[in-house]
Amino acid sequence: MKRKIKTAALLCGCVVFSTIFAGCSGSETKPTEPESTQVQNTSDAAVESASASLANVDKDKTYEFEEREIWLDNNGQKIYGKAYVPVTDGKSPLVITSHGLGSNHLSGALYGEKYAQRGIAVYTFDFRGGSNKNNENKSDGKSTDMSVMTEVSDVETVLKAAKEEWDFVDTKRIYLQGGSQGGLVSAIAGIENYDDIAGMLLFYPAFGIYDYIQAYFDINNPQEEYEVGSMTVGKKYGEDLWDYDVRNYLSEFNKPVLILQGSEDNIVLPETAEYASKLLPDCEYHVIDGAGHGFSGEYHDQATEYAVDFLYKHF
Repeated sequence: MKRKIKTAALLCGCVVFSTIFAGCSGSETKPTEPESTQVQNTSDAAVESASASLANVDKDKTYEFEEREIWLDNNGQKIYGKAYVPVTDGKSPLVITSHGLGSNHLSGALYGEKYAQRGIAVYTFDFRGGSNKNNENKSDGKSTDMSVMTEVSDVETVLKAAKEEWDFVDTKRIYLQGGSQGGLVSAIAGIENYDDIAGMLLFYPAFGIYDYIQAYFDINNPQEEYEVGSMTVGKKYGEDLWDYDVRNYLSEFNKPVLILQGSEDNIVLPETAEYASKLLPDCEYHVIDGAGHGFSGEYHDQATEYAVDFLYKHF
């Protein structure tokens, strides 16, 4: 991955690191009706042929779907994930979901089922070393070797496979989705792989992790291991993000972005997400009233509706 150099002063943000970063939810305005998803006609025969293989999905239709376990390799280490693939008439849009610190692929499973029922494929996976092994993480790697940047590398591995190997994916409609630390990871991966994705969905994105590292990590005398919530991380965690604040580059990403934030989130504060939303040129921002850090129940339902509506508007 090509690393960018920090060029701006520390931007505002707040994050509480005594708790694991995971999820959240909220809503200020009702979702609007999606724009038409019909494939446009063209006089170019080659484009017509390619377009014919793309699924013309219908938001209001309920699709059957298949679940597929897919293993990938990143630098000799295995990544475990599961794809939720709708049964459609062609290649489907794809959402690649990234879980929060200490979580696992199951955090994306419910999105996988709900999106697939609406004609949108999902791949949810375990980051290498991204959660405790007793937390159903099936991927290789130790938490002490994990960092935001190793997780970005995992997303890039998934993205490459999706574009080059998976026959069910419409490669022009690939979106990155992430919650908490996974939201930060998705934002970095999206900026670094701008040409390969169509947009991003960031749920309570933990942009303030950079602030935490600047405040508490000693780059000149780093601890070999330390605790972040219930996770034991290594010095790589601080070293890899020391000179990279993604907020310095959000203004460069002019593709569609959805940010969802819970009004009662005391880990990733609403003002942090709102500030990031104003930096993005094309951002739809909603606060889900009453939701904390992690969408569940009715909040998860609201988040799903916002997400599906957003995706259909930009297909």
